[in-house]
Amino acid sequence: MSEPLIFAIPSKGRLKEQVDVWLADCGLTLRAQGGARGYAATLEGFEDVQVRLASAADIASALYAGEIHLGITGEDLLRETGEGSEARVMLLAALGFGRADLVVAAPRGWVDVDTMADVEDVAHLYLARTGRRLRVATKYHIQTRAFFAAHGIADYRLADSGGATEGAPAAGIAELVVDITTTGATLAANGLKILSDGLILKSQARLAAGLAAAWTAPRLAACRRLLSILEARARGRSVASLTWPADQDTAARAAVAPFAGPADGARAHGVLVPRPRLFAAAGALAAAGVGPVSVEQPAYVFDAACAAADRLDAAAAAAANEE
Repeated sequence: MSEPLIFAIPSKGRLKEQVDVWLADCGLTLRAQGGARGYAATLEGFEDVQVRLASAADIASALYAGEIHLGITGEDLLRETGEGSEARVMLLAALGFGRADLVVAAPRGWVDVDTMADVEDVAHLYLARTGRRLRVATKYHIQTRAFFAAHGIADYRLADSGGATEGAPAAGIAELVVDITTTGATLAANGLKILSDGLILKSQARLAAGLAAAWTAPRLAACRRLLSILEARARGRSVASLTWPADQDTAARAAVAPFAGPADGARAHGVLVPRPRLFAAAGALAAAGVGPVSVEQPAYVFDAACAAADRLDAAAAAAANEE
C-alpha cells in the first residue's frame, strides 16, 4: 500500500469532543489505537488514512511545516503559525463549532478609550509622558501586528503572554491585551472591556490542508473521497427534499421554481430546496393545488464535483510545479 494520508485531530478537551461528534455525524468512525492514552487512530473504511491525535496548537504547526496532510484546529491558531501562512495552509471547510473571538481589550477604567483610534491617541500620549511604548500582552503576535498596522498604530510593543493573558494589566505586565474569548466573561472578570471595533477574528474550528506536505496522487485521491463525504453531509443538512405526485409534475415545478435554484437538484417528481425556503416552497405548491407533498431530510447529498478537493488538487499541482 502507498504511504497514507496523515489526518490530525485534537487529542483532548472540548474541541476533541466536538470533533468526535462531528465525525460521527458524518458517518465516520474512529478506532483508537493504544487505548485511551494512545495518539493514533484509524478511520473505518479508509485504510489509506492514518489519524494522529495532537494538541490544537501542534496541529496548526504541523500543517504549516508540511508534516501532515489534513488537520482540524482553530482558525486563530492556523493564522498564527507563521508569516505567509495562506501560502502554506489551505482552509478547506468551516466546521461550525469551536467558536471564539480574537479581540483587543483595555482596562474598564479607561473610560475615554472605546476604539482603536482612541488607542492610537493613548499610545502617543503614553510614549510622550513615559518615554516607553504601550505594552500589549498576547500570544497572537502575527495577527496583533497586522491588526494594529491596519489601524495605523505603531507606538506599542508586544509583551509575550506565557500565562493567563487577561491578568496582564492587573499584574503590571501590560496596558492592553489581545486574547481569545467566547463570551467575554473572563475579560470582564479581570476588569477589561472589549473595544467596540477591536474584533480581530471570528474564529472557529477549521478543516485545513498542509500545502507543504508531500501530496501524491493516491493521497489526493484519498483526500477527495473523504472530502466528498464531508461535503455531502454538509449539503444534506442544509436542504430538504420535496416529493409530489407524478401526474402533477409540471404544475409543481412551475410553483417551486422561485425557491429552487439550478444547483439545488431537481429529481423525478421532486426537488431539493434550501431549508430556509422549505415552508415558502411548500406553500407555493399548496397554492398551485399540488399535493400531497412529502418532505424528507437527506442524510447526504453527493455531487459529481467536490469543490474543496478541486481547490486542493490545483494548489498541490502548483506547488509541485514550483519545485
